[in-house]
Amino acid sequence: MDRRKFVQSAVGAASGLLLLKPETVFGYQANSAVRLGLLGCGNRGTSVSTSFSKSTSAQVVALADLFPDQLTAGHGHFNQLNASLGRAPVQDKLLFHGPHAFEQLVASPDVDLIQISTPPFFHVQHLEAAVASGKHVYCEKPMGIDVKQARQALEIAKRVKPTQSVDVGFQCRSAPPIAAIEERIKANALGKIASVTGYYNAPASTEKVRQGASADEHRLRNWLWDRAISGDILVEQNIHIIDLCNWILGAHPLKATASGGRNILTHAGDCWDNYQVDFTYPGDVHLSFASTQFGDYGGFEAGLKFFGANGWANVPYSGAMQIQGAQPWQWQSSNTASANPGKFAANGSFLDNLEFADRDKERTFIDSITSGKSHNQIASGVETALSCMLGRMAGYQKREVTWEELLAHGETYQLGMNMAQFG
Repeated sequence: MDRRKFVQSAVGAASGLLLLKPETVFGYQANSAVRLGLLGCGNRGTSVSTSFSKSTSAQVVALADLFPDQLTAGHGHFNQLNASLGRAPVQDKLLFHGPHAFEQLVASPDVDLIQISTPPFFHVQHLEAAVASGKHVYCEKPMGIDVKQARQALEIAKRVKPTQSVDVGFQCRSAPPIAAIEERIKANALGKIASVTGYYNAPASTEKVRQGASADEHRLRNWLWDRAISGDILVEQNIHIIDLCNWILGAHPLKATASGGRNILTHAGDCWDNYQVDFTYPGDVHLSFASTQFGDYGGFEAGLKFFGANGWANVPYSGAMQIQGAQPWQWQSSNTASANPGKFAANGSFLDNLEFADRDKERTFIDSITSGKSHNQIASGVETALSCMLGRMAGYQKREVTWEELLAHGETYQLGMNMAQFG
C-alpha cells in the first residue's frame, strides 16, 4: 500500500488527476448509486448483492449467469428488491446468460462494479476480464484454486489501475467483534503467542437436481462436491479461518503436514469430508486446524483460539468473543453460551459475531470507490489461498510440504469440460 500511495501521488502530481472532482474521475457523483453487475446469481451471489443494495449506495443494474433459470430467478428477486428500495428494475438488455455472459457484463458501459460470485474455478478468469474493463471488482474467495491460477491473479494485480478498487470476499475481518479482538491481540494482550487451534465443522452441502441436466451441468450445479471447480473444502470454505489466522499473526504458514480423506460422503464428487492440518508459522507458532463437512446435525461451529504467555483469546463465529489472562476482555454483546454451536448459513450470511461482517465489508469497499481512495486486495487474497493449498497438498501427498515446494510444484487443475455446450 505504501508503494501504491507513492505511485498515485506521483501520477497525480504529474497529471493533476488528484485535483479533479470525484465525479470527473469516476464518471458519477460521489454520493450517487454505484451501478453493480452481479456475475453469478446463485445463493451467495444473490445474498451479497442484496446486502450491497440494502447497506450501501450500490444498486444492482445488471445480472449474468451461465444458466437461464438462475438468471430468471435473480431477475425476479432484484426487481422486487429494487422496487422496495424505490429503485428502477433491472433492464432486460442488461441480462446476460451462457459461457460468454461474463464478457458481455464487463463490456457494459452501464456498470461501474462487477461482483464475481461464480464457482471458484472461474474466479481468476472472470477477475482478469473485469480488471481489464477498468471497472471496480468485488471477487469472492478463493483467489485461485491452484498455484497456476494464484500466479495468474498476482499478474492481474499488477494491471489494476490506480482508480480501481478490487476487494476479495474475506468479510470475517470486518466483523466488529473480530476486528476488536484482532486489535487487542496485535497490541500484545496475549504476550508471545505459542500456538493456535482452529476448527470449521459444517454440514454437507445438499444436492441440486435439475430435470434433464447433463452430467456436466449437474457437476457445475453441484460444484461444492468437485475438487477442480471448488478447490476442496479447505480452499473453498475453511479458507476464512486460515485467513483470520494469517491476518492476526501477520504472516503466512511456512510449511504444513496434514491428513484427512473422504470417510463419510458417498455421493458423486471427489472433495474430502475431513481435514486435520498442522501449519507452522514463523517463530515456530503452530496452527492445529481441523475441519469436517458431512451430515446435518443442526449445528455448526467455526473459529480460532490463540494461546500466549499472558493469556488466551477465543475468536468464534458464534459464542463469547473474549480474552482471558493478564488483560481480560470480552465483546460486550457476545453470546456467553460459547459452547452452543451456531447455525450454518449456506449463503454465508451468518449471525452472532458475523452479523454485520458483510455490511461493514461492503460499506468500506463502496467508500473506497466513491471517495477515490482505491485499494487492491488481490495479493492478500492470493496469500491466503496459497496457504490453504499448502495444507491441501500436504494432505494429498501425505507428507510435509513447504511454502517453497508448493510454489515450485506449480500444481494445476483442469475443468475437463467444454463450456461452449451451454451457449
